[in-house]
Amino acid sequence: MRNRTKIVLTTLALALMPCAHAGHGLERQTIAPNDGWASQPTAALPYGTTGGSAADEAHVFTVSDRNALVAALNFPDATPKIIRIEGMIDANVDANGQPLTCDDYARPDPQTGELYSLDAFLAAYDPATWGRVNPSGPQERARAASAAAQQARVRIRVPANTTIIGVNHGDGLRGAWLDIRPSSTSGNQPMNVIVRNLLLVDSADCFPQWSPTDGAEGNWNALYDAISVRNATHVWIDHNAMLDVATRDEDAPTYFGRLYQRHDGLVDVTNESDFVTVSWNLMANHDKAMLIGSSDSAVADRDKLRVTLHHNLFHDLGQRVPRVRYGQVHVFNNQYTLTDEGSQTYAYSWGVGIESKIVAQNNHFLVPSAVTPDLFAERFNGTALFEEGTLRNGVSRHARVDVVDAYNAVNTVPLSRDVGWTPTLYRRIDPTVVVPIAVILGAGPFK
Repeated sequence: MRNRTKIVLTTLALALMPCAHAGHGLERQTIAPNDGWASQPTAALPYGTTGGSAADEAHVFTVSDRNALVAALNFPDATPKIIRIEGMIDANVDANGQPLTCDDYARPDPQTGELYSLDAFLAAYDPATWGRVNPSGPQERARAASAAAQQARVRIRVPANTTIIGVNHGDGLRGAWLDIRPSSTSGNQPMNVIVRNLLLVDSADCFPQWSPTDGAEGNWNALYDAISVRNATHVWIDHNAMLDVATRDEDAPTYFGRLYQRHDGLVDVTNESDFVTVSWNLMANHDKAMLIGSSDSAVADRDKLRVTLHHNLFHDLGQRVPRVRYGQVHVFNNQYTLTDEGSQTYAYSWGVGIESKIVAQNNHFLVPSAVTPDLFAERFNGTALFEEGTLRNGVSRHARVDVVDAYNAVNTVPLSRDVGWTPTLYRRIDPTVVVPIAVILGAGPFK
């Protein structure tokens, strides 16, 4: 087991190795034909996702702080633009660029003037005295006001026809939420956004919401994804690294008997979004990775949420890799790795939600022996999963596993293999035997 952990850690180190800087050719690249759902031609975007590739020189910006980034994006102006990020931009800063802590965001209850404090919140809503009902009153209102103050700083809105790209290895955003969503949230719109070669770390919520009826024991629920895609079509998220460093779950306290969860997703695709490709990214050290479809009741998502995930390195992720409702999602040639430590909080990788249509092909899992193939999938009111070519802990024929058979063998409600569609938008599907090396060497910024 110790050797396997060393292999996984070496994998992560290789994926973070520095490489070249972003030249002008890279920042004007568009998605290649047939590179997943984001390459889908439409009347509005006949060449698929092109981002800000058509930007004139007046709309090419190099930014190195939060305020300059927001000014360059100039949401909701849809003029094609290229945003080159240089250095590590901290989103938790004030208008003068001075760092802000969670205490700096604390606000009073707008009705009583009582200032938010975590100690006061915990004393007010302890289930032993408050009960299992949602918080209400001064401290909950103060928490909501404080959360709104943080959101005003960390939410970075991305307009249509934009490319955001790191200039050098290690450039990116700390504590930010890149929100790819049009100003109108009725239906969806062709946002046409490319996000590449960024290091996105510690998108953390200072004021998680206590939800006492979420599960048997309640849960703390956070806002802020590293990237959220909502009401948007044509988004390409490529060669980024997303992870928690200063806000790791293992360093978080426990309140009311539950982890004080400060994180939401890494990349969430919801609210009728469509035509998204997530490729060659490193996602690591996080619980909830990718939610595709936010609610069983969001029936407007039918025939949308078409997403491709390929050649990503998923390291020590607890769940939602991805969890899908409604969408046609192609998951191929990804490398899933778990250390002994990561396996302690592992729940599943492929979440089969209501009317989901996941096609999983030629993925490789490097996991401790206790993580058996039946755990790779979990059913959440879904009925079907098509899976083939999965290898576990090796590249020989002996490493071949059938995830659907393994799941059905230990669960009373079986999964069908009939998802009702066959992917066609891919440039190639590599044999699973080459996935570990190809993804280890190729995933992450500037690979």
